[in-house]
Amino acid sequence: MTTVTLIGTRLADVGREFVYQGESADCEGCPYRGQCLNLSEGTRYRVTGIRENAQTLDCAVHDAGVRAVEVEPASVPANVPSKRAYAGSRASLAGPCPHTECPSHGYCVPDGADFDDERVIDQVLGEPPHETCALDRDLTLVEFRAEE
Repeated sequence: MTTVTLIGTRLADVGREFVYQGESADCEGCPYRGQCLNLSEGTRYRVTGIRENAQTLDCAVHDAGVRAVEVEPASVPANVPSKRAYAGSRASLAGPCPHTECPSHGYCVPDGADFDDERVIDQVLGEPPHETCALDRDLTLVEFRAEE
């Protein structure tokens, strides 16, 4: 489902994905709060369209202002334990990982998915980008279904 919201003009590119982090302290008193703070916190979104002829509005958070875009929830690529990695099944992340240098770290600790949540697997993508897991986990790269 498409939603119209305001994001920073530097971020307003079709296809760009972001995780909505919620209200900033700088949002207090802003006249555009209703149009800007209308997404679900912690959800990953993809920009699907940019509103034509929309003006750039001043913003205390974004230095170049904000503009109206269309967004929809986006899927989240993630590593999950292999024994639960089947399309259509529910799975959760394996747990935190301190190995930030690992090529899989962004999939083991992905933006837009929490460790406590079980999510539906949309599709299995295959082997994760690492050769061996430093925590000795048997993982498979999947794509979690976009949240409604």
